Amino acid sequence: MKRKKRGLPLQDDKMRLQLFLAKCGVASRRACEKIILDGRVSVNGEIISILGTKVCTNDKILVDGKQVEIEAEKRYILLNKPAGYVCSMADEKGRLIAADLLKDTYSERLYNVGRLDMYSTGLIIFTNDGQFASTLSHPSAEIEKEYEVESSLPLPRDLAEKFCSGLRIDDIFYRAKFAKEINSHKIRITLIEGKNREIRRVFEHLGIGIRKLQRIRIGNITIDSLKESQFRELTAQEIKGLMNLCKTN
Repeated sequence: MKRKKRGLPLQDDKMRLQLFLAKCGVASRRACEKIILDGRVSVNGEIISILGTKVCTNDKILVDGKQVEIEAEKRYILLNKPAGYVCSMADEKGRLIAADLLKDTYSERLYNVGRLDMYSTGLIIFTNDGQFASTLSHPSAEIEKEYEVESSLPLPRDLAEKFCSGLRIDDIFYRAKFAKEINSHKIRITLIEGKNREIRRVFEHLGIGIRKLQRIRIGNITIDSLKESQFRELTAQEIKGLMNLCKTN
């Protein structure tokens, strides 16, 4: 009788290709679906672009010509991203990639959960656990993300109230869950939706220049003393706390 090894499926057990890729640390399951549809995956030498295709661990599976295998050890890394780095697995413009800051320490293929734009700094989580990434990034999770924003000029006194009430910009509605002015040039903003460049779009709409935008909290995880470019592994308690927040929401 065959036994499972380190939680891996038996060789004659089949699983959907997108799930297999997620377990290999390629990307979240949803992102893996797009990778398959884009024709970037081959199984035993044949390009597969149909979702639902089933594979097993003894199949030879390549993504962009590189073989991938299920990683037995799951990683959950918290990075304080510096400005100038993009949150992507590759960049056709040749820009610096945030994941590369982890390469000298971790051999696993890690990918970011969510994004920060190139000019923003602060917390972002990297993992090779597709299920964790899918759960945490799903809109229904409504995980709070807190930001500290410094402006180049004094902030309008009604900015926090306006952002919490909501603004419609180019047919997109933006609203903060919470906002509090710290001083004349600094404000803290909590979001749960995570729309693309939400804070920057609102500030641009109101004619406010941003000097610095930093994410200082993701759910129960705070930046504490983690300096830019530094990273650490999440504790089991922190991971459990994030998952509990997703279940609660």
